[in-house]
Amino acid sequence: MQYPNNIKKNFTKLNISHSNRGMDLENALNISNDYYLKNDIALIYKKPTPIGVVDVSYKNNKKTIEKAYFKEQSTLDYNGLYRGKYIEFDAKETLNKTSFPLSNIHAHQTLQIRNVIKHGGIVFLIIRMNNITYLLTGEDYIKYIDTEKRKSISYNYIKEKAYVIKEAYRPQIDYLSIVDKIYFKGE
Repeated sequence: MQYPNNIKKNFTKLNISHSNRGMDLENALNISNDYYLKNDIALIYKKPTPIGVVDVSYKNNKKTIEKAYFKEQSTLDYNGLYRGKYIEFDAKETLNKTSFPLSNIHAHQTLQIRNVIKHGGIVFLIIRMNNITYLLTGEDYIKYIDTEKRKSISYNYIKEKAYVIKEAYRPQIDYLSIVDKIYFKGE
């Protein structure tokens, strides 16, 4: 780029990887779930992605997976039991300031949300957006995608319908206090 007085500036394009976006949220949720487990509050686990191993190598007495494939599509990230009810949710994070892209939620995940609702379980999305963590119920998510034709959920809808999850020291993301307000009110 040429600036006044013939000063030259070289700008290099940064290689930014988005592959680990959401890992901070996921780590905080894993720590929170560990807290819930150790304090006998809930049994919530991160589901492993089902993979099929094709090729393994042995180096220094260690087995290393060289080639693998995804056996099947995974459903939602977390599931377990809370207060005698089945619970399942997914964690999503976006850098978009004005809307949450629906492309972040796959068709098989939407089907899973519908199935959990149909069978009386608790299902929701935890969405981190604009440095705020929200809980959007599966029911509100389904209502939105069934009535709106947009390819994203507006931030205004999230602010209106979703619940802000306060972050703290223990647990880091206390989403179960929100679950209590929504699904166990009056108990």
